[in-house]
Formats: sequence, structure tokens, C-alpha cells
Amino acid sequence: MLAILHSGSVLGIDAVPVTVEVDVAFGLPGYSMVGLPDSAIKESRERVFSAMKNSGFAVPNRRITINLAPADLRKEGTAFDLSMALGILAASEQMEFPAWDDTLILGELALDGGLRSVRGILSMTLLARKMGWSRILLPVANAREAALVPGANLLPVASLREAIEALRTGNGRPVELEDSSESAFDDSVDFSEIKGQFQAKRALEVSAAGGHNFVMVGGPGCGKTLMARRIPSILPPLTDEEGLETTRIYSVAGLLKPGKGLMRMRPFRSPHHSISEQALVGGGRMPRPGEVSLAHLGLLFLDELPEFRKGALETLRQPLEEGSITIARMAQSITYPSRCMFGAAMNPCPCGYFQDAPERCVCSRESVRRYRAKVSGPLLDRVDVHLEIPALSVDEMVSEQMTENSDAVRIRVTQARKIQTDRFRDIPGVYCNSHMSSRELRKFCRLSPEARLMLRRALDSLGLSARAFDRILKVGRTLADLDGSDPVQERHLAEAIHYRSLDRRFSIKNT
Repeated sequence: MLAILHSGSVLGIDAVPVTVEVDVAFGLPGYSMVGLPDSAIKESRERVFSAMKNSGFAVPNRRITINLAPADLRKEGTAFDLSMALGILAASEQMEFPAWDDTLILGELALDGGLRSVRGILSMTLLARKMGWSRILLPVANAREAALVPGANLLPVASLREAIEALRTGNGRPVELEDSSESAFDDSVDFSEIKGQFQAKRALEVSAAGGHNFVMVGGPGCGKTLMARRIPSILPPLTDEEGLETTRIYSVAGLLKPGKGLMRMRPFRSPHHSISEQALVGGGRMPRPGEVSLAHLGLLFLDELPEFRKGALETLRQPLEEGSITIARMAQSITYPSRCMFGAAMNPCPCGYFQDAPERCVCSRESVRRYRAKVSGPLLDRVDVHLEIPALSVDEMVSEQMTENSDAVRIRVTQARKIQTDRFRDIPGVYCNSHMSSRELRKFCRLSPEARLMLRRALDSLGLSARAFDRILKVGRTLADLDGSDPVQERHLAEAIHYRSLDRRFSIKNT
């Protein structure tokens, strides 16, 4: 007999429908699976058969054939276990054929018949809504995640036997919803803990307000890493739409904590400098999102920037520019979002003292040149805000004076972001000023006559690239938003040009 069930597979951050066809026929006993399954799916035979036996069912001594359609789409993961087991039981007449034409079935089987969680449940639930399937049979561990989709009719179960009972009665275990009072901010860090560095804190506020990329150059111990780790505390919480998109990425990557619901805190990713290109931008035989996608709508921070592999850094250029990364494989291409802030910190030279204490610097001219050459000009050109961080004075280090806390800074950043949200409401994929294309720049970056004249003079004297010109306009637009000004004034452009310091000074000619 033949049983046909609905399941799904993740492709990028989206899910695609997969039909599980199970045929149990008379003939020589055997088992075969077709439809481009990966190794994890091929191994499902042992899990499914053991789960059936330990749940009190018999493995039919017949010819079992399972097809995963469409046959030209490569499938991966363990989410098909439950649908395969139910299909075998139905086709071998060990259970009645339930009305499952409108049911999405997902779950990994344990050997004792229990159900384990699977990746990508949020995307699968959205697929069910798109396909018009009215019920979702899924593991209890994934229920809270699936409940984030409004109106989803969930049948959470903990075992194969519970799944059969839920299909018969239409009832699963109750879903415990997430506590909506959970904080969207990390209270363990605060901007007030940063001593001195008032100019740097102002620049980081501007970066947060407009979603601008930044790079900090300074000697050891000047506070670069400390400041970067406090940027999430001044960013506004994720909106419902943004939270759903970010949560989908973490769900697909298998990084969503069990029992957790919608993400509210913007992600902060700080990978080690030994990271590979594949782990940084995504990839693999069966592609997975990389750090640049896991930082979507948050901050990707690379500490000790020149220590990263040059090839890995160069792969960041396209996703930082376009806000997405496409991974091509022989059978398919997958696109992941990567609309994140990019932040980096580096020393001015290998020993770190070239900038603040030249007399202590032991680096030769050639070693400084090689060190700085590890970071290419095209990558720095994609960074909006350049910061040279001076060493703290003794008075600043011993001072107990409290500065603005994260809550006060966040109010200004949130207000500026709200202006940008209203401005780009009808433009898909544009969340803040740093995402503007040339068309949006012409439309929204209106300059005062004085600002236009000053910008022309700056371009003539500094020899900036066309991309640097666009970056200056975007930062100027953010500064105007922080001031509540419609046209970009001369003072806004002057400050934006000041943040292009590496274009003027970070050159081996000055060493």
C-alpha cells in the first residue's frame, strides 16, 4: 500500500515543501530511499526501525520504498524521521490512514520512540501557512518557536505513540508561550563604564544611529574592544518583523536556544581571528549561514583585524555592500541576508605603540607596511567611520566621574532610527541610512548650499573615492537626523569628513 505525507526541507532561510511517499509492497524484503537524501536522512532507517520496535510496532517484512519529492532537490537533516515512520505504519496497515492531507509532519526520532527537536521550525511553520496546511505535527521542544507564527495550529508531541494519538484526536500537548516581559537589552554592560574617549563614544553613537560600519585604530589597552562590546546596549530592540527574520536565521543554523521564542536583542558576533572563510560568510557541502549572516541586523565585530586571513576579509566586501551573501553549489544557490553593522579594531603597527608612543615602537618601516597591507583599501573604503583611539591619560584612568549611561544614548539612537524607519518605510531591504543606494542618496541627502560648497572643497583636497563620497553623505544624513534637521548642514558634513581619517593619515607614506 502507498502512504503520502507532507514534510519540508530548509533552503537558505526559507523552507520548501517535500512530499514523503512510502510504499510497502509484497516481494523480497528490502529498504530503499530515493530523492537525493543526504547521509543523515539515509541513516534514518536505523532510527525509524528502532523507534517503531521500541514503541510496540512491527517492522514489516516487505519491500519498503521511500521517495522524497521533488526528486531533483537535495534534502538534508533529520526532520523526515517522523513522517517516514508514520508512513510505514499506515502503509503496512498498523494504523488507520488519518486525514493528513492538511498536516505538516516534522521531527527526529530517538531509538526509544521519543521525538527530538529539529532545525528551521520557524521557516517550516511559515511554509505551512503559505501552503494552506492547517495543522503542524512537531516535537514539543520546537513548539514555542513555532508558536511565534500567528494562527499556527500546533500538535506538539513527545513520542511516536503520541503523534499517532494526536493525529487521531487532533490534540497535542499544550504550548507554553514565551514571557513577553523578557528584556531586549544586555544589562551586564553599559556605556557609562567607558572612561574618557568622548570623541570615540560620539562616533560610535553616530554609527549605531545610522547602522554605519566603523574601524578603530589604537594602541593596546585604549578601550577598543570594551567600547565595541557596549554598542549593542545602545541599539534599539528588534521590531517584530526584524526579530522574526533574525530568529529564522538562528533557527536554520540550529543556534536558537531550546524553549526560546522571538529574538529581541540585536545579535553581537565576535569571531576569533582564526576563523575560516566558510565560517565567516557561510558555506559548506550543505550550506549554513556564516557569522556575517548570524550578525544580521546586529553587529559583526572583528578584533585584531589584520590577524584575520586576508582571503576571509576580502570575502566580506560583497555581503557588506549588498546586504546579502549568495553561496553557489553545483545543485543549487542559496542566499542568506547579511545586513549588519561591521566593526573592527586594530593596532597601528605590530607592537601597537606607533600612534601614541613612537619612542617605544620597535617596528621597522617594512613591518608596519606589511601589517597595514593585510587590510585592503577596498575593504576600508566600505567602512563609513574611521576612528583613531588615543591612549587614556592617568587622570582619565583614575577618574570616578560617571558619564552618560546606555539608556540615555539609546534614546537618541532610537529617535534617529525612527526617523529613518519612516523615511524608508516603502523601500524594501533598507532599514537605516547606511543601506541607502545611489538613488536614495540623491533623494534623501539634500545639502544646504554651504554644505555643498564645503564638500566640493574636501573632495578636491583629499582625493576621496566615489564610494567614500557616498559614505560621507550617509554619515552626514545620520548626523542631521540626530539633530532633527531635514537638510544636511555644513557642520554635519564637516563631522562626517572628520570620520574619514584613515583616508588622510593611515598610509605608509606617513610612517
